[in-house]
Amino acid sequence: MSSLLKLLGIGGKRETSAKASAGDTDTVLRITRELESLEPALARYVAAFAFVLGRVAYADQEINEDETLVMEHFICELGHLSLAQAVLVVDIVKNQHRLFGGTESFLVTRELREISSREQREDLLHCLFAVAAADDSISSDEEAQVRQIASELGFDQREYVTVRSAYNDKREVVKMMKEKTSR
Repeated sequence: MSSLLKLLGIGGKRETSAKASAGDTDTVLRITRELESLEPALARYVAAFAFVLGRVAYADQEINEDETLVMEHFICELGHLSLAQAVLVVDIVKNQHRLFGGTESFLVTRELREISSREQREDLLHCLFAVAAADDSISSDEEAQVRQIASELGFDQREYVTVRSAYNDKREVVKMMKEKTSR
């Protein structure tokens, strides 16, 4: 089980604040308390969803403010969380990616595939492109990460290209081709 899910108190036994381990930070405890009000299945989905969004945001080894805001928006909207909860979730996702990179990426994405509907996965694919395009440009690294995630979620090439086509004007590769042809 992902350590992100464990940090959020999902997938393992939750410790009461009196039994919290010495390694727990105030931030982790606060996030856990914030999300305790969610049904466990929803909390698990939100945690995995947020982590996968973070994969794309961190494809270039940093998560910028635009990507952070887009991730928070989707976590609020699709996870039905308050802005405060979404900010905390995105903050821990950002820290997980900075600290551990892609060590758990496949496992969390596989978990998300198992606990989500086809419609939820398609919504996620659109969200992934939106996060990648947050700074008005989808880099080749971001695009490759979205493609990998799409494959892990069970989308074939045709389905992936159909969704990607809505974001063609943001793709660096398309922008470069247009620039070359306009010379």
